[in-house]
Amino acid sequence: MPGVIAASARVENLQTILAYIRPYFKRMAGGLAIKFSGTVMDLLLPWILAYMIDHVAPQGRIVPIFLWGGLMAVCSLFAFAGNVTANRMASAVAGDITRVIRRDLFKKVFRLSCAQIDRISIPSLVARLSSDTYNIHRMLSSMQRIGIRAPILLLGGILISLTLEPVLTLVLTAILPFTFGVIALVSRKGTALYTGLQNAVDAVVRIVRENATGIRIIKALSKTDYEKQRFARANNEMTSRELKANIIMGISNPAMFLFINLGLVAVIITGAYRVNAGRTQPGTILAFLTYFTIILNATLSITRMFVMYSRGSASGARIAEVLALPDDLVLKERAHEDSPYYIRFENVGFTYPVWGDVKPAPRTETAASGVAPLLSGISFALKRGETLGILGETGCGKSAVIQLLLRFYDADSGRIWIDGDDIRGIPADELYRKFGVVFQRDTLFADTVRENIAFGRALSEEDLRRAVRYAQAEEFTAHLENGLDYNLSARGTNLSGGQRQRILIARAVAAGPEILILDDSSSALDYQTDADLRLALDRHFRGTTKIIVAQRISSIIHADHILVLERGRMLGYGTHTELLRGCPLYREISESQMGGRYVR
Repeated sequence: MPGVIAASARVENLQTILAYIRPYFKRMAGGLAIKFSGTVMDLLLPWILAYMIDHVAPQGRIVPIFLWGGLMAVCSLFAFAGNVTANRMASAVAGDITRVIRRDLFKKVFRLSCAQIDRISIPSLVARLSSDTYNIHRMLSSMQRIGIRAPILLLGGILISLTLEPVLTLVLTAILPFTFGVIALVSRKGTALYTGLQNAVDAVVRIVRENATGIRIIKALSKTDYEKQRFARANNEMTSRELKANIIMGISNPAMFLFINLGLVAVIITGAYRVNAGRTQPGTILAFLTYFTIILNATLSITRMFVMYSRGSASGARIAEVLALPDDLVLKERAHEDSPYYIRFENVGFTYPVWGDVKPAPRTETAASGVAPLLSGISFALKRGETLGILGETGCGKSAVIQLLLRFYDADSGRIWIDGDDIRGIPADELYRKFGVVFQRDTLFADTVRENIAFGRALSEEDLRRAVRYAQAEEFTAHLENGLDYNLSARGTNLSGGQRQRILIARAVAAGPEILILDDSSSALDYQTDADLRLALDRHFRGTTKIIVAQRISSIIHADHILVLERGRMLGYGTHTELLRGCPLYREISESQMGGRYVR
């Protein structure tokens, strides 16, 4: 049964890649026709040479020699022009197909749910977008350039050899089953080996990505040697897999040379006896040896083509795996319930999915599922314009609440409503337009401050200035070189932590969102700036529903509702005053952070 499933998956993967090739069949057919014509011209040259040596030269007349020599020159010109033109067309078609595959793969990545991304992993997606698509390009290009030329040279060379010298051709064809047996064996093993190699590439990309993003913490904790060893292990594993694959694929060339050179020796010995016996002519033997060389090179080209095919088919399967993933967050029929509340969570439960050795957020094990729910029984309701503060220990599920509201994941149980609509029935574009978000680990891009705030949206200069002012970033941006046109490095590393957070908050509020989410986005701000930010949000975003995830009670003390989480469950829900009376954990945190100042 597993073999049947694997075979079915291979067929589906092949069909996926063929769907991209199909629109280019006409262009490919045109290139192949030109390649066919040029290859036939190549095959005619030795035959013309043999005819000249055996039949034209003995006549002792110069004119026929020039005529036949001119014909050889014309054939050579056509062969050169045809092969060059066909190769250029093959490269163009391969580039166009690869570009479309890469474009659709990139689009597909953005449609994947977070659960699917967790399953495949970001490093693997990066490798599939880069090295795997490159392998596809090389395979398509070589299949068009070599895939038509080599078989024609092989078959054409054998057929013409039969007309020249059938006995010697039989000697030659006797070795072909051995050569093609080697090709079949090597290519079958090579596909599996290259699949394993690409998986090892994923691991190397993952470690390089982790080291690049975590370079500061690695240096700060003096873990450079440790990371070098970790990279060396992954690199050695990749090298070992590549070496094994190359050794297996490399067997083909020596085997080919062995079989074909043995055949060549047999041909030369047999031909010498036949010439000596007067059964054939020297020109025929010369032409036959030329065709033998053509057949030898064609066989080696076919071997190289199968190496490309093995690597390309492995990469194609990995790409097709992503393209064939079904939409995980399916848009359901729109369900609406009239309600005075703008945002509602109704008994929501959620567990991060676990895929094989990928463990996004494992909790304590249970006999039922192996992983305990991250969130369980979460219920609250907010009216439009109200503010919800979320407080709790690290790993209690605060960010998970945000990700469920944004529908990055679907809840395992319960329902989530926005403005009376079940979020599972709201189209993604419509849903995301409602939000302005600053995530706990958010990103600034290598661009100007202006472009990082605008983020491709049609915002006026006044909108940008207003967002900067509300985010308490006006003072420091005014002192930057070129102001809002100051160029940030990748991830904003040329700003301080507090400056980065204020730019991110400016991005979130710039378009006047209906829902503003700040996920621990003021942790790097001093108390005064944090207080000024809260005052600006209360004053200028009264109609915006705000959800603030915080570690400091001072950041959410004035919220209309405060949700206290512990191990994914609601430990308390109410105002600051209500929680001081009824939630021991909240009162303990308040005492540790604010001393005796419990009430407003």
